[in-house]
Amino acid sequence: MADEIVDAGAAPAEQPQGRRGPGGGRGGPGGGRDGNRGPGRGGGRDDRNRGRRDANAEPGAEELVEKLVHINRVSKTVKGGKRFGFAALVVVGDAKGRVGFGHGKAREVPEAIQKATAAAKKAMIRVPLRDGRTLHHDGYGHFGAGKVYVRSATQGTGIIAGGPMRAVFESLGVADVVTKSVGTNNPYNMIRATFAALSEQTSPKSVAQRRGKKIADLMARRGDVSARVAEADAEAVA
Repeated sequence: MADEIVDAGAAPAEQPQGRRGPGGGRGGPGGGRDGNRGPGRGGGRDDRNRGRRDANAEPGAEELVEKLVHINRVSKTVKGGKRFGFAALVVVGDAKGRVGFGHGKAREVPEAIQKATAAAKKAMIRVPLRDGRTLHHDGYGHFGAGKVYVRSATQGTGIIAGGPMRAVFESLGVADVVTKSVGTNNPYNMIRATFAALSEQTSPKSVAQRRGKKIADLMARRGDVSARVAEADAEAVA
């Protein structure tokens, strides 16, 4: 009887390490051979990489507005069948006068968008804006069969544009503009024609410096305005 009591109260034998156990064996979920490794086969590698990426990120990096304009699926016929690919057109801007567009191709849609976004960030241009909301003057641009007209507008007009052109002005930060597209509706030609029109935009300050005159003199020639109003407009532009 005594022997039975001793055997019943004896501690169970330890489970040998390296054997399959609840959450800690070789084949158990989230465990290594010793059973002490964290979730996932890599242990704490993901946490270390995440901290390294955060440390390398620039604290004062600007926030960009990304607009996906168009995705085109293409196919190539090969010996075994068809091989599909995707082409993406993306517009990127900071909503403060800088904008760019890019084109990327890949076998998958996310990778194509990533390539197009990287190309757009490298090809950004700066466009001068009046009061930070509209264009300084009217413009015209064309590329191939695409022709676009852009006009400055009064406050409260909004963005009168459609399709790819709207994405450009929203990324640029323009709040009031009137546009018209004539000819093809190909998004690539429309985007390039719009950038051709925006690249010709000039501000009164740059024109005054180039011509060796005062900004007030140029502002006074816009219409029948007094010298005081012209001086005020010149100070606002400067």
